[in-house]
Amino acid sequence: MLIKASFNPLIRPYLVITIGFTLMMTIVGIPLAIIWFCGAGQWWARHYFDKLECELSDRILRYRKGILVQIEKTIPLENIQDVTFLEGPLLKRFQLSTLRFETAGQGSSKGNDLKLTGIIDAHEFRNRIMQAREALRRPQPDAQAASGSAQMLSEQLTALRAIEAKLDEIATLLQKRD
Repeated sequence: MLIKASFNPLIRPYLVITIGFTLMMTIVGIPLAIIWFCGAGQWWARHYFDKLECELSDRILRYRKGILVQIEKTIPLENIQDVTFLEGPLLKRFQLSTLRFETAGQGSSKGNDLKLTGIIDAHEFRNRIMQAREALRRPQPDAQAASGSAQMLSEQLTALRAIEAKLDEIATLLQKRD
C-alpha cells in the first residue's frame, strides 16, 4: 500500500504572508520583508511547493521538503503515538490545516517531530495513517509459526497414541493377572 498526499496550492500565499509578517516583526526584517513581498517570497513559495512530498506506506510515513537544504523525515508507523488535526483562523482563511505527529521516544524539549501543513483532505489522510498504524500493531499470523504449530500438534498426537497403546497393553496384562 502506498498513498501519496497532495498539497493544497493555497499553501504558497499562506507561506508568503506568514514569513513576510514574521520578518516585519523586527526593524532589521522590514527591508527584507519588502524584498520578500515584492517577489522573492512568491519565487521561494513556488519552488518550496514543488518540492513538497509525503508518502504513507504500510510501515512508514515519509515527508520531504526544502529548496537549497532538503529535509527528508521517515517515521515508522509503530512510533506514532498521536496525530493531531489543527486549524486556526489564518489556516481556515486559506482552507488549510496542519497535522501534528507525536512519536514515541521524543524528548519534551524537542517538541513535535513533524508538522504537515496543507495536505488536501487532511482528515482522511489522518484516518489512513491511524488505520495503517493499527494494522501494523495487530499481530499477523506467521505462516512459519503456523506450520511449526501444526507439526508440534502432530508430534503430540503421535505421542498420545503411543501412550494410549501402552495403557491398553498394561490393562490387558492386569486383566490376565487377575
